[in-house]
Amino acid sequence: MMRNLMLVLAYDGADFHGWQHQPGLRTVQDTLEKALRRTVRHQVVVIGCSRTDSGVHAKGYVANFFTTSPTRDYAIFRSIGARLPKDMTLLHLAEVPLTFHATKSAISKLYRYRIHNVSNRPCEQLTQRYVYHFWQPLDVDRMQAAADAWVGTHDFTSFASAGNDRQTNVRTIRRIEFHREGPEIRMDIEGEGFLYKQVRNMMGTLVEIGRGHWGVERAKEILDARDRSRAGTTAPARGLCLQWVRYDIPSLPPPTEEMAARAAAAEPPAGIFRATVDSHARSTAPLPDGVEIVEAPPA
Repeated sequence: MMRNLMLVLAYDGADFHGWQHQPGLRTVQDTLEKALRRTVRHQVVVIGCSRTDSGVHAKGYVANFFTTSPTRDYAIFRSIGARLPKDMTLLHLAEVPLTFHATKSAISKLYRYRIHNVSNRPCEQLTQRYVYHFWQPLDVDRMQAAADAWVGTHDFTSFASAGNDRQTNVRTIRRIEFHREGPEIRMDIEGEGFLYKQVRNMMGTLVEIGRGHWGVERAKEILDARDRSRAGTTAPARGLCLQWVRYDIPSLPPPTEEMAARAAAAEPPAGIFRATVDSHARSTAPLPDGVEIVEAPPA
C-alpha cells in the first residue's frame, strides 16, 4: 500500500546550497532524501513546498513523499530525526491524503526578513548567520507605508530576478508587516506564492526607501514600471526565513479511482539493505498517477 507522508522541517540554511538537488553540492533535499531512504529502505521522491535559495533558512518547511513502508508513523519520525544533521530537524510527520502536494496544495506562505539595524555587528547577539547587518538608520514607518502599495494582486515583474521561469509574474500578497525588536527590524510577508528572489528584491528596495534615498511613492512607481532595473538590489539571503506554510487538508479532493488502485497495489520492496539502497540513483520511486513534482522557484 502506497502512503503519502507530510513532513515539517526546520533548518539553518547557511551551510546548504538551497533546497533543490545540485550535483556535488550539499542541499536540503539531498540530505533529507538520504535519511528517508535509509529509513523506509527504498528510493523516495521528496516534494518541497518551496525551492529556498542558498543561505535561506526555514522554521516550518513542508515536504511530502510517497512510501510503501508499513512502519508506523512515529517509528518513521524517530528514525528520520536520528539521521538528520545538526543544522536540520524534523518537527512533525503525519499521513495525509494521496492528493496532498506540498507545493500545489499550499494556500499561503509567510516569510520573515530580519535586519540588524545598529552600528555594531550582530556578533554580540550571535545572529550574524540570520540577519542582514545594515548600519545606517532605517525609518520603519516609511518602509511600512511603501510596502502597503504592494499588498494585493499585482504584476511583480519589477521584483523578479534573472532565472525566474514562471509563465506569469502576477502574485497575491496578503499582508506585509514591519516591527522593530531591539536592534532588529523584522518584515513579515504573507503571500500565495512568490517569484524568484521576490522577497529579497522587495527588501532591497525598501531599504533604499527606509534610509531616505528614495521617496515612499517610489514603491508604487517601481511596481507599475514592471522593470527589474528600477528596483533596489537583492538583499542577502541570510536574513530570510520561511516561517510557515498554510494548507486546508480537509478540503483536498479525494484520489481518483486510478490513483487509489495503484496505491493499493503497491508493495514494499523485500530484503533491501540500507547500504544497497544508498547505492541506487536518487529519487527513482514511482509516484501515484496524477501526482507531479512541481517546485516553486527560490524565494
